[in-house]
Amino acid sequence: MTECISVFDMLKIGVGPSSSHTLGPWRGAERFLNEVRSMGIFNDIQRVKVDLYGSLSLTGIGHATDLAVMLGLSGADPEYVPIDSISGIIHSINLTKSLNLGNEKFIGFNIDTDIVFNRNFLPFHANGFTFTAYLSDSEYTSTFYSIGGGFVVKEERVVAKQKEAIKGAFPFPIDLADELLAYTISENKKISDIVYENEKSIRTEEQIDHELKRIWATMLECMYTGCHTGGILPGGLNVRRRAFDMHKGLIGEMPYNNPQEWLEVIRCTEVKFRQILKWVSCFALSVNEVNAALGRVVTAPTNGSAGVIPAVLMYYLVIENHDAGFDEIKQFLLVAGEIGSIFKKGATISAAMGGCQAEIGVSSAMAAAALCELMGGTPEQCLMAAEIAMEHHLGMTCDPVGGLVQIPCIERNTMGAIKAINAAELALETDPKNAKVPLDKVVNTMWKTAQDMNNKYKETSEGGLALAVNSTDC
Repeated sequence: MTECISVFDMLKIGVGPSSSHTLGPWRGAERFLNEVRSMGIFNDIQRVKVDLYGSLSLTGIGHATDLAVMLGLSGADPEYVPIDSISGIIHSINLTKSLNLGNEKFIGFNIDTDIVFNRNFLPFHANGFTFTAYLSDSEYTSTFYSIGGGFVVKEERVVAKQKEAIKGAFPFPIDLADELLAYTISENKKISDIVYENEKSIRTEEQIDHELKRIWATMLECMYTGCHTGGILPGGLNVRRRAFDMHKGLIGEMPYNNPQEWLEVIRCTEVKFRQILKWVSCFALSVNEVNAALGRVVTAPTNGSAGVIPAVLMYYLVIENHDAGFDEIKQFLLVAGEIGSIFKKGATISAAMGGCQAEIGVSSAMAAAALCELMGGTPEQCLMAAEIAMEHHLGMTCDPVGGLVQIPCIERNTMGAIKAINAAELALETDPKNAKVPLDKVVNTMWKTAQDMNNKYKETSEGGLALAVNSTDC
């Protein structure tokens, strides 16, 4: 049975700092509101309590999980809510001890008692959370799981899907990299062509182009914002934004007024190796600094790894091909999304389940394959590029200091981006016939590594740098 995952499932627009700890619970709150509305009990709700479990509890404060569930319950949409309004919504809830449920009715809400951090893990997934609605004479409880990349599931629905046939299947259903490769051979098409045919089975060409343009515009705006914003990141670690200073040293004196003009100016800058390295690092840093400050980013495949794909795509646009435009952007995003879905189906994209290999590793593999195709690589070489990138992220732990997506998360995006470019170049110079490790093998190995990994290295802040570096040291 093949799960049909769209590119737009893998590349979602949302608010930072975490897709699993922020966007997922936010969407879960929205789904809870839809449930109580459909049951006809919304108007009877007098109070709502939220229980956070496992990793959501252990690093929830640093990942703004508490803020996310309040914003979701308030009816705000993470794709469109004005970023500047978020602090005001939270301040109002704190001040009035009330929440505008679904933006329709006010109920009492005390952050100190109505959001409960439970350190124990629910058996189904590390990121569990439960909403309890208290009515006049009864209560209703609903439990969700944030499984990475903004995906939210209910345990009973997962079990049901395992017993059902998938409806509306793609013309080219794909679980494995070998299946994707087989389609490219039988159809004599590139990876992006196969993915595009699948997308056209559920959306019009106009809808696909519109959404891909919106995703790229969000990525570009995010890089632009990060490169033009200085200061200290919120959260208490006193992490100084570095993209601003790095950008200032690279950009030169040519004028520009918007992100697109900025991109054209960068194309005119010096392109020696050190400058290229700095630019790629600057792009990745900028995105994840915006993410850490609760800005709007694109999950790629997660918020914690959101900087890799924009940085590598920007590298191609400003360094490798000055004539590139939307067609190349579209091609890149289609390939990246499909590679990400293969890892999601065969392993995980949740750091709470697989460590940082599930985030930076997957994003690096996605970017490597996509860049390889843009650089003229065959489908075999593209899959090899993804394999090389993940192979050198296997076993990477997730150990955020202070539970914040800052140290070492922001820097790891720069390393993932550089590795993706390196992996693509290695694949382009290699005959696939000589490859020893197929992508499906590395996906399987990544999942086995995740299962063997100690829980303290899975986004719990109970091991690694999270213990070695104290907040007081910062």
